[in-house]
Amino acid sequence: MQGIKRYLQFVKPYNGQILATIVIGLIKFGIPLLTPLLLKYIIDDIIQAEGPLADKTGKLLTVMGIALFIFAVLRPPIEYYRQYLAQSLASRVLYDLRKHIFAHLQKLSLRYYSNTKTGEVISRVINDVEQTKDFVITGLMNVWLDTATIFIAIGVMFSMSPKLTLIALLILPLYAVAVKYFFARLRQLTKARSQALASMQGYLHERIQGISVTRSFALEEYEKKQFDGKNQEFLVRALNHTGWTAKTFSSVNTLTDLGPLLVIGFTAYQVLHGNLTLGTMVAFVGYMDSLYNPLRRLVNSSTTLTQSFASMDRVFELLDEPYEIESSPDAVHKEVMRGQLAFEDVAFRYNERDPYALQNISLDIRPGQKVALVGLSGGGKSSLVSLIPRFYDVTEGSIRIDGIDVRDYDVHSLRSHIGIVLQDNILFSDTIRANILYGRPDASEEDVIAAAEAAHAHDFIMSLPDGYDTLVGERGVKLSGGQRQRIAIARVFLKSPSLLILDEATSALDLENERYIQEALQVLAKDRTTIIIAHRLSTITHVDTIVYIENGEIKEMGSHEELMRKQGYYYSLYHIQNFEHVQG
Repeated sequence: MQGIKRYLQFVKPYNGQILATIVIGLIKFGIPLLTPLLLKYIIDDIIQAEGPLADKTGKLLTVMGIALFIFAVLRPPIEYYRQYLAQSLASRVLYDLRKHIFAHLQKLSLRYYSNTKTGEVISRVINDVEQTKDFVITGLMNVWLDTATIFIAIGVMFSMSPKLTLIALLILPLYAVAVKYFFARLRQLTKARSQALASMQGYLHERIQGISVTRSFALEEYEKKQFDGKNQEFLVRALNHTGWTAKTFSSVNTLTDLGPLLVIGFTAYQVLHGNLTLGTMVAFVGYMDSLYNPLRRLVNSSTTLTQSFASMDRVFELLDEPYEIESSPDAVHKEVMRGQLAFEDVAFRYNERDPYALQNISLDIRPGQKVALVGLSGGGKSSLVSLIPRFYDVTEGSIRIDGIDVRDYDVHSLRSHIGIVLQDNILFSDTIRANILYGRPDASEEDVIAAAEAAHAHDFIMSLPDGYDTLVGERGVKLSGGQRQRIAIARVFLKSPSLLILDEATSALDLENERYIQEALQVLAKDRTTIIIAHRLSTITHVDTIVYIENGEIKEMGSHEELMRKQGYYYSLYHIQNFEHVQG
C-alpha cells in the first residue's frame, strides 16, 4: 500500500481531470443500464398491454426515438471524451514519473551503475513505468466505474424484486473468497516474471553492445545457448504466471456464470406460476449482465492491477536507491578556481568488504602545475583521479581544492571546473556539433568551431559530407578512434575548465593521431592545473612532477630527471618501456 500512496503523489496534480473522467464514465456506463428497463416497458406496457394497435405503435416509436437519440447522439461524444481523458491523464502521469526517475538516475553514484546492468535500469524506466499506467486507468477509474455500475444495477434490481436480488447475490461471498485466494499468489508470480524479463533485457543489452567481441571470438553459437538460458528462465516464470492466471479466470468466471443461471431458473418458475411478469423477468436477467459483467471486468482489473503493483514496487525500488554523493545545504559555489589541489592522507576502497584501492596518499599540486601519475595497471591511478570530481568519496582523509574540502563544494559547481579526457571517451548518438556542445550547451557556433580548431578536429569535420551536422552513431562508432578523441578534447576546450584530468588520453592511438592530440592537449593544459595518467612514459617527461603509484600507494615522486637519477621504480619502468620500444 505504501507504493500506491507514493504513486498517488504523481496523480495528485490531475485530480480534477480524474473526477471529470469518472463523472463522464458514470454517464457512459449508466446509459446501457437503460436497456433492460426499455425491454420491460416494451414487453409489459406495449406488447402485452391492452389497447388499440395504433396507440401501441405510437408509444413504441416514441420510446425508440428517445432511445436512439440517447444511444446514437449522446453516447458517442461521451464515449470519446471518457477514453481521451483517461488515456491522456495516464500518459501525463507516466511522463511526470519518467521525468522524475531520469532526474533521480542523474544523481545516483557510479558505484550503483557499476553494480547494475544497464538493461535492467532501462527495463524499469520503460517497461515497469508503462505497466503502472494500468493503475491510473483501471485502478483509479474503471474499478470505481464498474463498482458503481454494480451498485446501481443492484439498486434497480432491488426496486423490482428484493427476493430475486438476494438470489442474484448468493454467489458474491464465494466470489470474494476466490479473488482473495488467487490474487495473493498472483502478485508474487507477476513480480518474479517482471524480474526475469528485466534480467533478460539486461543480458541482451550487454551482449548487443559487445557484439564485436562475440564476432571476434566466433562465439555466436555459445551466445545463442547463453541467451536461451535467460529466455528459458523467463519462459518458466511466464508460464507459471499464465497457469495461475488461467486458474483464476477459470474459477472466478465459473462462479459468475452460476449466478445468472440461478436467476434465470427462478424467474422462469415465477413467470410460469403467475408471480412475475415476463417483462420483469427479461429486465431482471438483463440486469444480471449489468451485475456480473462488471464483476468479470473486476477480475480482469485485478489481474492487470497485480502486474501494475508489481511494476510499481520495482519502480520505487529504483527511486529508493540512495544518493551517495550529495551537496550539503550550505555547499560552496565558486565562479573561479585557481586549481590548487591537495591530497591529505587519503585512503579509499570501493566497498566496505573490499581491500583498499588507495592508502596513505598525500600530495600537493600548485595552480597551473602539471603532474603525471604513472605505474603498473591496477595500481590505483584512475581510482585516485575519480575522487577529485567526487565520482566517489574518500574513505579516509580529505581532498582540497583551493583549500576547501571537495565534499564542501556544491557538486555541480565542483564538476563544472573540472575537464576530463579519457582513453575511451563516450560520444552520444547525435551530431558532432551536439557532442561538442556537451562541453557548454549555450555556446555559440563560433565557440564550437574555435574549440574544434584548437583540438585539431575542424579540418576532418569539414571533410565529412554533413560537416558539423554529421551523425556519429552510437558511442561514436562512425568515427575513428583519433577522431572521437579530438571531438572529446574539443568539448573540454569549450568547457574551459580550471583543472584538467587526462586519463591515458593517447595510449590507444596511432603515432599520427597521437601527435595531433598531444599538440591539442598541450594547448589545453596551458596555465591549467593538469593531472595526467600516462602509460607511455615518453609522453610525460616534460611535466613538473611525476608520481609513481603501486598497490594504491605513492612509491616515489619527483621530476623525470630526479627519478632517473634515483634509479628506483620509475627508472626501471622507463628502461623496460625503452627496451620494448627498441625490440619492437
